[in-house]
Formats: sequence, structure tokens, C-alpha cells
Amino acid sequence: MKSVSLAATAATVPPNRLAGTKTSDSCFSGAADTSSMLAKHLYGPATHFLPLVEQRLQTELQTRYESLAPILRHGVQLGGKRLRPALLLLSGIAVDPQKVGDGHVTLGIVLEMVHTATLIHDDVLDEADTRRRVQTINAVWGDHVSILLGDYLFSQAFRLSATLESTEACRWIGEASRKVCEGELRQVLARDHVELDEASYIEMIRGKTAELCSVACRLGASQAGGTSEVVANLADYGTALGIAFQIADDYLDLWGDRETVGKTLGTDLQQGKWTLPILRLLQTCTEHDSIRIRSILAGPSESRFELLMPMIEASDARDYTRQVAESYRDQACESLDCLVNSPAKRALIDLATFSISRTF
Repeated sequence: MKSVSLAATAATVPPNRLAGTKTSDSCFSGAADTSSMLAKHLYGPATHFLPLVEQRLQTELQTRYESLAPILRHGVQLGGKRLRPALLLLSGIAVDPQKVGDGHVTLGIVLEMVHTATLIHDDVLDEADTRRRVQTINAVWGDHVSILLGDYLFSQAFRLSATLESTEACRWIGEASRKVCEGELRQVLARDHVELDEASYIEMIRGKTAELCSVACRLGASQAGGTSEVVANLADYGTALGIAFQIADDYLDLWGDRETVGKTLGTDLQQGKWTLPILRLLQTCTEHDSIRIRSILAGPSESRFELLMPMIEASDARDYTRQVAESYRDQACESLDCLVNSPAKRALIDLATFSISRTF
């Protein structure tokens, strides 16, 4: 492979810390084709490292077996915006840009592999045919291949993390992966369970969605030499950001634009996933309405959205969901008070704002 100099990187990111290969002009080449708005405005100085993440991610998923190559290539497409590598890089740059380099890039790849593995397994659980308008692995190759590919990515991620000098990353990522699986297990077991409360819902999404964001920020700050206080605050930022993102996704499932969301509205209801708007409706409705709502939820899945939406619209569930998401966005931003002002800190604040502004 040809080496490349990234002398054009911003002053906050020392170019001599980078070593990598040539890639396309877009920092989200090929499979991870993300909007230029995200790349240029939200990810800030991290955009200078993301081409390396993309190129090395594809390199790590090369295989000598021709039959596996298209499956691995397709799997790379499903990760999306490369949010977790960006969070890791931005956290490190915000702490000390001089200490951000190949180690952070490697960790970004590891987190993206773990994230993609969870998505592939999640598509099997949800029997999903598409993700971000791309056919899922299970839709093309079946559930068996999907499960094995997810396992492959988990294994490859931990092999790669073990190449770093410190065992800290392996421990933290291993613990985060455990919590993600724990959150997914709890959600599966809670399907069609109308007694789920808001606190339990928040704990579930803290595991299944927020944990990888949290460990990304924690690792980024730690690997850049952040103090224990700064590392903890960045981890808190990632947790609050992840929860805000998930609540916004739950909001979009009911009130989003179908073309923008890329899936049929009310999918969570059909799959028996009781999200914050439903929990709020059950919390505030009359006893008579509660009986009716529970009857609808226990009935045919395909009719739940149509029957419940008038009741949801008549309640305060929409405003309440928005307010809770905004509170987590604010928590995320407040966690950054420990950082000095910088382009990286600004990008982290912008990401927190974007986490819910895409919805409301």
C-alpha cells in the first residue's frame, strides 16, 4: 500500500501523528457515504483522521476467500455515519491533539466493528429487510450468515484491540460490548410487556445505544492523557448523547417523515418495543383508556399504530418525549465544561445539538 502524507490537516491535529494509505477525497468513502454537512460541520477536526479509519476498516475486513468478500464488503456499508470513531477522535483532540494518532484510529476501527456487529444481529432480531435503504445481511444471505458475520466482526475487533500496548482498551470495550448485549437482551425480554416503566426503558437504551458512545469518548480522552475527571466527564457526555439519540429515534418512529426515516412508521409498535411516547401515554391516561391501550397492545401488531396514534396525539407524549431528549442533550453539553474551548469541543457540542435537532 502507498503511504500518504496528511500535511493538510488542521493546526490542531499534528500531521506527523498520522500514518496510513490513500483513500478518496470524501472522508466517508464508498460504503460509509455520509452527507458533507456531517463531515465538514459536525465532525470538525476529526474529519482529518476519518479517511484512515475508513481505509483501514476496509483493509481489516479483507479475506482470501472469494465467497466471503461480498458479504464483508456489504457489512461495512451498514455502520452508517461513523459516529463512534468520530466521538473517540474528537474526545482525544479536545484533550490533547498532540497525542492523537494511530492508536486512536485503531480504536475507532474497533468500535465501528463492534457497532456494525450489533446492527447485523439486531437486524436478525427485528427481521429487518433494509437498513438506511441498503438491504440487510439477513435479507440477502439469511440469518445464519448474519449471526456468523456479527461474530466475525466481534472477534476481529477484539483481535485488533489486543495489538495496542495497553490492555485498558480491551477491558473497556469488552465491558461496553457486554452492556450492549445486556441491553438488547432486556429489550427482547421486554417485548409486548406493558408493565415496562420509564426508568427501565432509560436503562435499556443506556446499554444498547449509549454505552458504545460513552466508551468511545472515554477511550478517546484517556488515550490522549486526560485526567480521571476529564475522562469521566467525557464518558458522561457520551452516555447522555447516546440516550438523546435513541429517544430522538423513538420519536422519529412515530412522527418522522417516512422518506427521511427510511422505514415504515410505527415499526417499534409492531415489534412490541414500548418506547418513551407509549410509556408516557400509559403513565398519564385514565384507567378506562389504560384498559383500551393495553388491549390494543395485546392485539394484532399491524393495527397498533393506526389505533394508538390518535390517543398519543391527544396526550402530552410528543412534547414530553421532546423535553426528555432535550434534557439529555443539555446534560451532554454540561459535561463538556471541563474542556477548554476548541474546534473539537465545538464539534462535540454541535453533535449533541444535532442528536435531537434532526428530529424536532
